[in-house]
Amino acid sequence: MYSGDTGRSRTRGRATALRAAGTAAALGAALLLAGCSGDGDGGDRKSASAIGQQPKDQDPYWVNPDGNAARQVEAYTKDGDEKNAELIRKIARQPVGEWIGPDNPENEVRGVTEAAAAADREALLVLYNVPHRDCGQFSKGGASDGDAYRAWLDRVARGIGDRAATVILEPDALLHLVDGCTPQEFHEERYDLLKGAIQRLKRQPATKVYLDAGNAGWQSPDALYQPLQRAGIAEADGFSLNVSNFQTTAVTTEFGRKLSEKIGNKPFVIDTSRNGNGPYTGGDPAESWCNPPGRALGEPPTTRTGDELVDAYLWIKRPGESDGTCRGGPKAGEWWPEYALGLARATK
Repeated sequence: MYSGDTGRSRTRGRATALRAAGTAAALGAALLLAGCSGDGDGGDRKSASAIGQQPKDQDPYWVNPDGNAARQVEAYTKDGDEKNAELIRKIARQPVGEWIGPDNPENEVRGVTEAAAAADREALLVLYNVPHRDCGQFSKGGASDGDAYRAWLDRVARGIGDRAATVILEPDALLHLVDGCTPQEFHEERYDLLKGAIQRLKRQPATKVYLDAGNAGWQSPDALYQPLQRAGIAEADGFSLNVSNFQTTAVTTEFGRKLSEKIGNKPFVIDTSRNGNGPYTGGDPAESWCNPPGRALGEPPTTRTGDELVDAYLWIKRPGESDGTCRGGPKAGEWWPEYALGLARATK
Protein backbone atom coordinates (compact mmCIF):
# COMPACT_ATOMS: atom_id res chain seq x y z
CA MET A 1 0.00 0.00 0.00
CA TYR A 2 1.84 3.03 -1.21
CA SER A 3 0.52 5.20 -4.02
CA GLY A 4 -2.73 6.84 -2.98
CA ASP A 5 -2.83 5.10 0.40
CA THR A 6 -4.92 7.28 2.71
CA GLY A 7 -3.08 5.91 5.73
CA ARG A 8 0.38 6.78 4.49
CA SER A 9 2.46 8.21 7.29
CA ARG A 10 3.84 11.27 5.51
CA THR A 11 6.03 12.68 8.23
CA ARG A 12 6.56 15.76 6.04
CA GLY A 13 6.01 18.64 8.38
CA ARG A 14 9.38 19.49 9.57
CA ALA A 15 12.22 18.52 7.25
CA THR A 16 12.78 21.85 5.55
CA ALA A 17 12.68 23.56 8.92
CA LEU A 18 15.27 21.36 10.58
CA ARG A 19 17.44 24.11 11.87
CA ALA A 20 18.67 25.60 15.12
CA ALA A 21 17.08 28.79 16.41
CA GLY A 22 19.94 31.08 15.51
CA THR A 23 23.41 29.79 16.22
CA ALA A 24 23.85 26.67 18.30
CA ALA A 25 25.47 28.68 21.08
CA ALA A 26 22.61 31.15 21.14
CA LEU A 27 20.12 28.29 21.23
CA GLY A 28 21.73 26.74 24.26
CA ALA A 29 21.91 30.01 26.15
CA ALA A 30 18.41 31.12 25.29
CA LEU A 31 16.76 27.79 26.06
CA LEU A 32 18.66 27.39 29.30
CA LEU A 33 17.50 30.80 30.44
CA ALA A 34 13.94 30.07 29.35
CA GLY A 35 13.98 26.71 31.10
CA CYS A 36 14.73 28.47 34.40
CA SER A 37 11.96 31.03 34.03
CA GLY A 38 8.93 28.74 34.32
CA ASP A 39 7.12 28.15 37.59
CA GLY A 40 7.54 24.39 37.25
CA ASP A 41 3.85 23.66 37.17
CA GLY A 42 2.56 25.62 34.19
CA GLY A 43 -0.49 27.76 34.79
CA ASP A 44 -2.57 30.19 32.79
CA ARG A 45 0.08 32.59 31.54
CA LYS A 46 -0.71 35.65 29.48
CA SER A 47 2.54 36.11 27.59
CA ALA A 48 4.81 33.82 25.63
CA SER A 49 7.82 34.71 27.76
CA ALA A 50 6.03 33.35 30.85
CA ILE A 51 4.81 30.02 29.44
CA GLY A 52 5.77 27.40 32.00
CA GLN A 53 5.81 23.66 32.42
CA GLN A 54 3.05 21.12 32.85
CA PRO A 55 2.84 19.28 36.20
CA LYS A 56 5.73 16.83 36.19
CA ASP A 57 3.78 13.87 37.54
CA GLN A 58 1.33 14.17 34.64
CA ASP A 59 3.68 15.21 31.85
CA PRO A 60 7.44 15.13 32.47
CA TYR A 61 8.41 16.57 29.08
CA TRP A 62 9.87 20.03 28.61
CA VAL A 63 7.74 22.87 27.25
CA ASN A 64 9.80 25.20 25.08
CA PRO A 65 8.77 28.72 26.15
CA ASP A 66 10.23 30.18 22.96
CA GLY A 67 8.70 27.87 20.34
CA ASN A 68 6.71 28.96 17.30
CA ALA A 69 3.39 28.76 19.10
CA ALA A 70 4.69 30.73 22.08
CA ARG A 71 5.97 33.45 19.77
CA GLN A 72 2.60 33.56 18.04
CA VAL A 73 0.87 34.00 21.39
CA GLU A 74 3.18 36.89 22.13
CA ALA A 75 2.49 38.49 18.75
CA TYR A 76 -1.29 38.22 19.14
CA THR A 77 -1.08 39.56 22.69
CA LYS A 78 0.93 42.59 21.58
CA ASP A 79 -1.70 43.24 18.90
CA GLY A 80 -4.46 43.05 21.49
CA ASP A 81 -5.92 39.92 19.89
CA GLU A 82 -6.53 37.99 23.08
CA LYS A 83 -9.09 35.68 21.46
CA ASN A 84 -6.58 34.21 19.02
CA ALA A 85 -3.81 34.33 21.62
CA GLU A 86 -5.89 32.13 23.89
CA LEU A 87 -6.51 29.66 21.06
CA ILE A 88 -2.80 29.31 20.28
CA ARG A 89 -2.03 28.89 23.99
CA LYS A 90 -3.65 25.46 23.63
CA ILE A 91 -0.57 24.55 21.61
CA ALA A 92 2.07 26.75 23.24
CA ARG A 93 1.57 25.39 26.74
CA GLN A 94 2.17 21.77 25.68
CA PRO A 95 5.54 20.04 25.10
CA VAL A 96 6.27 19.17 21.48
CA GLY A 97 9.05 17.26 19.76
CA GLU A 98 12.33 19.02 19.03
CA TRP A 99 13.33 17.85 15.53
CA ILE A 100 17.11 17.84 15.39
CA GLY A 101 18.73 19.36 12.32
CA PRO A 102 21.70 18.14 10.30
CA ASP A 103 24.05 20.95 11.32
CA ASN A 104 25.70 21.30 14.74
CA PRO A 105 23.59 18.51 16.29
CA GLU A 106 25.76 18.22 19.40
CA ASN A 107 25.33 21.86 20.37
CA GLU A 108 21.67 21.89 19.38
CA VAL A 109 20.86 18.81 21.44
CA ARG A 110 22.94 20.02 24.36
CA GLY A 111 21.01 23.30 24.37
CA VAL A 112 17.66 21.52 24.42
CA THR A 113 18.58 18.91 27.01
CA GLU A 114 20.25 21.46 29.29
CA ALA A 115 17.18 23.68 29.13
CA ALA A 116 14.97 20.70 29.93
CA ALA A 117 17.19 19.65 32.83
CA ALA A 118 17.20 23.20 34.21
CA ALA A 119 13.40 23.06 34.28
CA ASP A 120 13.52 19.59 35.91
CA ARG A 121 11.94 18.06 32.83
CA GLU A 122 12.84 15.57 30.11
CA ALA A 123 13.68 16.47 26.51
CA LEU A 124 11.63 15.00 23.65
CA LEU A 125 13.84 14.66 20.57
CA VAL A 126 13.01 13.49 17.05
CA LEU A 127 15.84 12.21 14.86
CA TYR A 128 15.07 12.44 11.16
CA ASN A 129 18.26 12.32 9.14
CA VAL A 130 18.60 8.82 7.71
CA PRO A 131 20.16 8.65 4.21
CA HIS A 132 17.67 8.65 1.30
CA ARG A 133 14.99 10.02 3.61
CA ASP A 134 11.37 10.20 2.46
CA CYS A 135 12.07 8.62 -0.94
CA GLY A 136 12.96 11.96 -2.49
CA GLN A 137 9.59 13.59 -1.75
CA PHE A 138 8.64 16.73 0.25
CA SER A 139 10.97 15.88 3.14
CA LYS A 140 13.77 14.45 1.05
CA GLY A 141 17.30 14.75 2.36
CA GLY A 142 19.12 13.15 5.21
CA ALA A 143 22.77 12.29 5.71
CA SER A 144 24.84 11.79 2.59
CA ASP A 145 25.73 8.18 3.45
CA GLY A 146 25.93 5.68 6.27
CA ASP A 147 29.22 6.96 7.66
CA ALA A 148 27.92 10.53 7.74
CA TYR A 149 24.80 9.35 9.56
CA ARG A 150 26.79 7.45 12.17
CA ALA A 151 28.97 10.49 12.79
CA TRP A 152 25.88 12.72 13.10
CA LEU A 153 24.22 10.25 15.46
CA ASP A 154 27.33 10.11 17.63
CA ARG A 155 27.26 13.90 17.97
CA VAL A 156 23.59 13.75 18.93
CA ALA A 157 24.38 11.22 21.65
CA ARG A 158 27.22 13.34 22.99
CA GLY A 159 24.85 16.30 23.12
CA ILE A 160 22.41 14.30 25.23
CA GLY A 161 25.09 13.25 27.67
CA ASP A 162 23.67 11.97 30.94
CA ARG A 163 20.55 14.17 30.80
CA ALA A 164 17.07 12.66 30.50
CA ALA A 165 15.79 12.38 26.94
CA THR A 166 13.20 10.45 24.98
CA VAL A 167 14.15 9.92 21.33
CA ILE A 168 11.71 9.16 18.50
CA LEU A 169 13.95 7.44 15.99
CA GLU A 170 13.57 8.12 12.27
CA PRO A 171 9.87 8.49 11.44
CA ASP A 172 8.95 6.58 8.27
CA ALA A 173 12.41 5.04 7.81
CA LEU A 174 11.31 1.48 8.56
CA LEU A 175 7.96 1.82 6.78
CA HIS A 176 9.64 2.96 3.59
CA LEU A 177 11.52 -0.33 3.57
CA VAL A 178 8.32 -2.31 4.01
CA ASP A 179 6.25 -0.49 1.38
CA GLY A 180 9.00 -0.60 -1.25
CA CYS A 181 9.39 3.16 -1.46
CA THR A 182 13.07 2.99 -0.58
CA PRO A 183 15.10 1.25 -3.32
CA GLN A 184 16.18 -2.30 -2.48
CA GLU A 185 19.89 -1.49 -2.67
CA PHE A 186 19.57 0.72 0.43
CA HIS A 187 17.69 -1.76 2.63
CA GLU A 188 20.60 -3.58 4.25
CA GLU A 189 22.34 -0.34 5.13
CA ARG A 190 19.20 1.19 6.62
CA TYR A 191 18.51 -1.80 8.85
CA ASP A 192 22.11 -1.61 10.03
CA LEU A 193 21.86 2.13 10.67
CA LEU A 194 18.64 1.84 12.67
CA LYS A 195 19.98 -0.98 14.80
CA GLY A 196 23.25 0.86 15.32
CA ALA A 197 21.42 4.05 16.26
CA ILE A 198 19.46 2.27 18.97
CA GLN A 199 22.65 0.75 20.37
CA ARG A 200 24.52 4.09 20.32
CA LEU A 201 21.72 6.06 21.95
CA LYS A 202 21.17 3.45 24.64
CA ARG A 203 24.75 3.99 25.78
CA GLN A 204 23.50 7.25 27.25
CA PRO A 205 22.35 6.46 30.80
CA ALA A 206 19.07 8.40 30.80
CA THR A 207 17.94 8.03 27.20
CA LYS A 208 14.83 6.17 26.04
CA VAL A 209 14.49 5.21 22.37
CA TYR A 210 11.28 4.51 20.45
CA LEU A 211 11.73 3.21 16.90
CA ASP A 212 9.05 4.52 14.57
CA ALA A 213 6.54 1.98 13.23
CA GLY A 214 4.19 4.12 11.12
CA ASN A 215 0.46 4.32 11.76
CA ALA A 216 -2.64 2.18 11.88
CA GLY A 217 -3.72 3.12 8.36
CA TRP A 218 -0.49 2.06 6.67
CA GLN A 219 0.62 -1.57 6.58
CA SER A 220 -0.37 -4.20 9.15
CA PRO A 221 1.24 -5.68 12.26
CA ASP A 222 1.96 -8.85 10.25
CA ALA A 223 3.99 -6.83 7.75
CA LEU A 224 5.91 -4.91 10.41
CA TYR A 225 7.04 -7.16 13.21
CA GLN A 226 9.88 -8.90 11.38
CA PRO A 227 11.31 -5.63 9.99
CA LEU A 228 11.13 -4.16 13.51
CA GLN A 229 13.03 -7.14 14.88
CA ARG A 230 15.61 -6.82 12.14
CA ALA A 231 16.02 -3.12 12.96
CA GLY A 232 16.83 -3.84 16.60
CA ILE A 233 13.54 -3.25 18.40
CA ALA A 234 14.61 -5.73 21.10
CA GLU A 235 17.21 -3.23 22.34
CA ALA A 236 14.86 -0.21 22.12
CA ASP A 237 12.47 0.92 24.83
CA GLY A 238 9.56 0.53 22.43
CA PHE A 239 8.08 1.91 19.23
CA SER A 240 6.22 5.04 18.14
CA LEU A 241 2.97 5.26 16.18
CA ASN A 242 0.98 7.89 14.29
CA VAL A 243 3.79 10.42 13.87
CA SER A 244 2.41 13.37 11.89
CA ASN A 245 -0.73 11.38 11.15
CA PHE A 246 -4.38 11.56 12.16
CA GLN A 247 -5.48 8.05 13.14
CA THR A 248 -7.54 8.13 16.34
CA THR A 249 -6.00 7.17 19.63
CA ALA A 250 -8.40 4.25 20.06
CA VAL A 251 -7.60 2.78 16.64
CA THR A 252 -3.88 3.37 17.15
CA THR A 253 -3.90 1.72 20.55
CA GLU A 254 -5.57 -1.39 19.15
CA PHE A 255 -3.05 -1.51 16.31
CA GLY A 256 -0.18 -1.04 18.75
CA ARG A 257 -1.38 -3.85 20.98
CA LYS A 258 -1.46 -6.29 18.07
CA LEU A 259 2.01 -5.27 16.98
CA SER A 260 3.37 -5.38 20.52
CA GLU A 261 2.25 -8.99 20.94
CA LYS A 262 4.49 -9.97 18.05
CA ILE A 263 7.65 -8.27 19.38
CA GLY A 264 7.85 -9.29 23.00
CA ASN A 265 5.12 -7.01 24.38
CA LYS A 266 7.16 -3.89 23.79
CA PRO A 267 5.38 -0.68 24.89
CA PHE A 268 4.72 2.21 22.54
CA VAL A 269 4.00 5.94 22.38
CA ILE A 270 1.31 7.62 20.27
CA ASP A 271 1.47 10.97 18.50
CA THR A 272 -1.83 12.64 19.41
CA SER A 273 -0.89 16.10 18.17
CA ARG A 274 -3.56 16.36 15.44
CA ASN A 275 -5.78 13.30 15.75
CA GLY A 276 -8.68 14.85 17.64
CA ASN A 277 -11.07 14.47 14.70
CA GLY A 278 -9.45 11.40 13.17
CA PRO A 279 -8.24 11.13 9.57
CA TYR A 280 -9.55 13.28 6.74
CA THR A 281 -11.83 11.42 4.35
CA GLY A 282 -12.67 14.11 1.81
CA GLY A 283 -10.95 15.11 -1.41
CA ASP A 284 -8.12 13.22 -3.08
CA PRO A 285 -7.09 10.25 -0.89
CA ALA A 286 -3.49 10.69 -1.98
CA GLU A 287 -3.51 14.14 -0.38
CA SER A 288 -5.32 13.19 2.83
CA TRP A 289 -2.12 13.52 4.85
CA CYS A 290 -1.21 17.04 3.70
CA ASN A 291 -2.67 19.92 5.71
CA PRO A 292 -6.14 18.33 5.79
CA PRO A 293 -8.92 20.72 6.82
CA GLY A 294 -11.12 20.27 9.85
CA ARG A 295 -8.57 18.46 11.98
CA ALA A 296 -8.20 19.05 15.73
CA LEU A 297 -5.64 18.71 18.48
CA GLY A 298 -5.74 15.32 20.19
CA GLU A 299 -5.16 14.28 23.79
CA PRO A 300 -2.67 16.54 25.56
CA PRO A 301 0.75 14.99 26.09
CA THR A 302 0.87 12.81 29.19
CA THR A 303 2.41 9.68 30.61
CA ARG A 304 -0.87 8.91 32.39
CA THR A 305 -2.48 6.94 29.59
CA GLY A 306 -4.30 4.34 31.67
CA ASP A 307 -2.79 1.59 29.52
CA GLU A 308 0.28 -0.33 30.63
CA LEU A 309 1.43 -0.78 27.03
CA VAL A 310 1.09 2.91 26.09
CA ASP A 311 3.99 4.74 27.69
CA ALA A 312 2.81 8.19 26.63
CA TYR A 313 0.65 10.36 24.43
CA LEU A 314 3.05 12.81 22.78
CA TRP A 315 2.90 15.75 20.40
CA ILE A 316 5.70 14.59 18.15
CA LYS A 317 4.50 16.54 15.13
CA ARG A 318 4.49 20.22 16.04
CA PRO A 319 0.87 21.42 15.61
CA GLY A 320 0.63 24.45 13.37
CA GLU A 321 3.64 23.61 11.21
CA SER A 322 2.83 22.88 7.58
CA ASP A 323 2.94 19.45 5.98
CA GLY A 324 3.96 20.96 2.65
CA THR A 325 2.88 23.28 -0.15
CA CYS A 326 -0.64 21.88 -0.48
CA ARG A 327 -4.00 23.52 0.27
CA GLY A 328 -2.33 26.92 0.38
CA GLY A 329 0.27 25.95 2.95
CA PRO A 330 3.90 27.14 3.16
CA LYS A 331 6.87 24.82 2.81
CA ALA A 332 6.99 21.70 4.96
CA GLY A 333 7.89 22.55 8.53
CA GLU A 334 7.12 26.26 8.38
CA TRP A 335 4.80 27.75 10.99
CA TRP A 336 1.32 28.42 9.58
CA PRO A 337 -0.77 30.41 12.07
CA GLU A 338 -4.03 30.00 10.16
CA TYR A 339 -3.74 26.22 10.30
CA ALA A 340 -2.77 26.34 13.95
CA LEU A 341 -5.88 28.40 14.69
CA GLY A 342 -8.01 25.89 12.81
CA LEU A 343 -6.64 23.01 14.92
CA ALA A 344 -7.27 24.93 18.12
CA ARG A 345 -10.78 26.04 17.18
CA ALA A 346 -11.80 22.49 16.30
CA THR A 347 -10.55 21.14 19.62
CA LYS A 348 -13.26 20.42 22.16
